[in-house]
Amino acid sequence: MNVFINIFLLGATLCCQPLFAQQRFDAGKAPFSVEIAGVNSSYHTLAIAVLPAEKVPIKVPKGVDIHADAGELARSAPDQWFWQAPNVPGLYPLDFRQNSPGEMKINVFVMHPASSVKDGYLRGYRIGEYPKTPMRGLKAYLPPAGFVEVTPENAQTRVSPHFTLGQFVCKQKAPGKSKYLVLRPELFIKLERILQETNARGYRSDSFHIMSGYRTPYYNRAIGNKTLYSRHLYGGAADFYIDESPKDGVIDDLNGDGKISKKDAALLYNIVEALSRVEGWPGAGGLGEYGGNANHGPFVHVDSRGYRARWGH
Repeated sequence: MNVFINIFLLGATLCCQPLFAQQRFDAGKAPFSVEIAGVNSSYHTLAIAVLPAEKVPIKVPKGVDIHADAGELARSAPDQWFWQAPNVPGLYPLDFRQNSPGEMKINVFVMHPASSVKDGYLRGYRIGEYPKTPMRGLKAYLPPAGFVEVTPENAQTRVSPHFTLGQFVCKQKAPGKSKYLVLRPELFIKLERILQETNARGYRSDSFHIMSGYRTPYYNRAIGNKTLYSRHLYGGAADFYIDESPKDGVIDDLNGDGKISKKDAALLYNIVEALSRVEGWPGAGGLGEYGGNANHGPFVHVDSRGYRARWGH
């Protein structure tokens, strides 16, 4: 009888445990780190954006080689390389290997230069106008140098281990198959760090639901946002939440009170706020908490603006 009871209790315990507790989260780290175009990464996948024919500096650890199918690659020192991007916009992956191929891949997008925008349009897609003077004189608020083309063919390209290019595309309609966005790798690195921490705390998810990533200045104004310097316009912001159990388009009941409310966003906000005070946090930025309304549920905003800002908590 005791054996039967023990087996029954064990089965009940396992059934009551959430499925995510039995799954292991892979942070997606490579066995080494590299610095490319001024961005340092230890993830096995990352995306950056460069201009046509741009000469991209790369620093690698001893014993790490680089393979490129396009562009011109040259070593300038034992741990330093330069890669000159092709002239044609598109996706050009770089493969970094120490012991075997595929240990790290940098998905390099060659952009359409901002000079290609005419009267607020880029190849038929409406971008709008950026402020000519950067806010507070910060480099992060300079008008974008170029735009990454997003198509049905490349939308699933990984920009980091757990996020894809298509997750960050603007919601505005396009006249054709292509949309365009501004890409900031520092945002993906920050989101990966947050995702790792939420999983470590038991909130299992393979990615966040990105409610809003990049917005064109035109779209930002069209939805009634009068902020000229929103980080969304510069590719450096994401409105996100955990949507796993169930996947229903709204934030999960993270605090377990049986309701979906701003308290669930507050829990996520608090995790990010604690992370932002830990050594190694990837850069100062904004953090905001929002409740739900008729158009959306609760969510958290995070960005990489270069200075600390907090609101809504």
